[in-house]
Amino acid sequence: MYSCLILFILILFSSFGVGWLDNICSIVPKDPYIAVGSNATIVCRSSCVPGEVFWTLNDKLVDGSLSQRIENSSDTVLQLRNFNYERATLLCHSVNNQQVLRGTTIRTFTRPRKLSCILHSENYRTLQGLPDKFTCSWEHHSNSSLKINYTVLLISPDSEQKKLCESHATNCTTKYVNGVDKNISLLESSTVIVRAETTAWQAESDPYNFDPLHILKIIPRKVHVTAFSDHLLVKWNQLERGELGPCQVKYRKAFGEETPEVVDIEALNITIKNVESCTDYHVSVRCALKHAPWSNWSQEKTVRTKLRKRDVNLHLWRTVSEPENSGVRNVHVMWKANLSRCEGTFNYTVKLMPPSEAMYGVNYASTLCENSSCDITVDQHAHRIILTIFHDDAVLAQGSFYVPAIAESFPQVTDIQTFNLNRSFLVMWRSVPDVTGYMIHWTHDGNDYHWKESKFSNATLFDLLDKTPYNMTVTPLFADKIGHGTQVSQICSRVGDPGNVTITTVQTYDRSAQVSWNIKSQEVCSGVVVNYTIFYGTQLVPEFNVTVDSARESIVLKNLDPNTQYRVQVKATGPTGTTTSNERLFETKRFDPGLIIVLSISGSIIIILILSLGLCCGIQWKKFNEKPVPNPGLSSVALWPSTGTQKGTCALYPFSNPSESICERVYTEEPLETPTPPPPATTECNPNVNPVSNQTEDITDPGSVAASDPQCETQADTAETPQPSSPGENTALLPVEGSPFNPYRSQNAVEISATKTSRQRLLPMKPQTVYVTLDMFEQRR
Repeated sequence: MYSCLILFILILFSSFGVGWLDNICSIVPKDPYIAVGSNATIVCRSSCVPGEVFWTLNDKLVDGSLSQRIENSSDTVLQLRNFNYERATLLCHSVNNQQVLRGTTIRTFTRPRKLSCILHSENYRTLQGLPDKFTCSWEHHSNSSLKINYTVLLISPDSEQKKLCESHATNCTTKYVNGVDKNISLLESSTVIVRAETTAWQAESDPYNFDPLHILKIIPRKVHVTAFSDHLLVKWNQLERGELGPCQVKYRKAFGEETPEVVDIEALNITIKNVESCTDYHVSVRCALKHAPWSNWSQEKTVRTKLRKRDVNLHLWRTVSEPENSGVRNVHVMWKANLSRCEGTFNYTVKLMPPSEAMYGVNYASTLCENSSCDITVDQHAHRIILTIFHDDAVLAQGSFYVPAIAESFPQVTDIQTFNLNRSFLVMWRSVPDVTGYMIHWTHDGNDYHWKESKFSNATLFDLLDKTPYNMTVTPLFADKIGHGTQVSQICSRVGDPGNVTITTVQTYDRSAQVSWNIKSQEVCSGVVVNYTIFYGTQLVPEFNVTVDSARESIVLKNLDPNTQYRVQVKATGPTGTTTSNERLFETKRFDPGLIIVLSISGSIIIILILSLGLCCGIQWKKFNEKPVPNPGLSSVALWPSTGTQKGTCALYPFSNPSESICERVYTEEPLETPTPPPPATTECNPNVNPVSNQTEDITDPGSVAASDPQCETQADTAETPQPSSPGENTALLPVEGSPFNPYRSQNAVEISATKTSRQRLLPMKPQTVYVTLDMFEQRR
């Protein structure tokens, strides 16, 4: 059953297959490569749709005149002339439904151009200088990603092409055998082309016709150079075979960046004049055959010219130190003669002579010096110093200068002004009359001196060390003498940026911060500060800045947010530049530190007051609990009221003497008779009451005697009854004031318990009520 179904499908496909193929649309050729600037023919087969078609190139409509439909066919032919696109997309559209039927990508390629060839040799020992290589080079621009293979082809007179060499680069070299190639003859003209091939396209260059003698590049010549004091003689060899054409000689100084001099000549030697003595020169030569390319330059020859006496340009100068107390001065002699590269032996001598010209013939002693300087000592008088240079024991040059006496008067330079330039500075001063010129000398270390002569009252000093202080002296020159110099110290060749700025402290508060900084100059010639700019801000808000003058090195930043982190930088600005400190972070306080300090101080004061008050109260309370015994001399005594006295009790009052009997004795002032002794008391009046002890004084108070005791009553009964005295009567029972037995002040008794008799016996006192007033604090009389 399945085999029958398959057979039916095959029969059906074979019946309609040809019709399906006829209805397929296509474009021919598909993705072609064409040469740049050539014409291209593209065919669109539109059998799948009825009607006409149109074209677009890179989404732009193509002119319909370039397209033509073939009669009785569905093919439409497009002619693209002088196609210059590197890459373009061409689409075929249906006019009826505007649909894209098919498309193609057109790529272009270029042909190799500017083909040239040369016969040459890289081996200087080639037989008779004949070439041993044939090299062709060309240009080819291609944006293709395909690998390109180049082939150089030799075209014979019968148009036969022979392969010479292959390469993947834009040059190709083939080797000769013993100077002669079997395919190329030095006596016949030839033609070559270069072919570029890829898997998709092939292109050939235009033919290159050449005469072998016109492309023959000879090997460099052998050069010999002889140096004299005033010229150079250059020679080179000729060709073993062939006619030598023009040559060029190139020479330049070995030191410096001068452009080389090139001289054209058609000879085998040349004399180069106008050369400097004791100078190294590089010399090279190249030659060519007529109508042929130049050979490579020969290897450079380096020679040094001889010393020429008239070329010795002696520059002589000196510096004179301040005189000592004895008038002795040190003279530092300096000179420049440019003899360091000259061959031979050189000696330098300095001779000190009086300034009189008539004494020049006198043979004065000379001092042997070093190559460029010498120090000698002179006194306070004027001197002339003569420098002599010897070359191989012969006098080569001589010069002299004048050293004025200390007391000799010459006009000096004044009002010296300097202006900084780029690694140099301009010096100006007030002109001095009757001078022939000025000499300016300068140094940065006191050892390496430079000097320059000027005919005007200004000079520009070059080649100075960057940002280095110099000491400079300007000395006027007269006809045959030299005046006294005027020195200017510490002149900077260039003023640099201000010194390094460092933020030292940041004192923070809740809404402000005090920022302090300092500036340190690492170099002597650092620039001065004109102003400081402080930049500050947070990560979330824009940066603020404030500018202060150079006299301030601190600032208070206000209107800050509490408990917020800020960043701050300080930039120092000067006339020549700026320097900026490192960024510093700080965080403001949550509260005002001043408020915290006030609260702390107030709290401390309150605590101290509370403690002081508590301490005072404690002391007073302690004094109140532990009262001292009052001074009896400050107390007042009066009779207590008699009411409330009960019989049978003996009251115990303060300040009683425990050693005394409870029943006190009272004596009169007059002599008393010997009383009958009372019966011994076996017991105290009131044993339940303890007398007060630990008193400082024993006091006998008549008014403090207790009554109502049975024994007391018995004693009273046996005694005679006293007669009461009238009120207001003076007390006669107590000693007078001031007596050693009376501790109390003078007092008036309210009531007298007994009458005065001529003979007084010991009588018990009638119970009376007496009170004593005690002061808490001792009173002053």
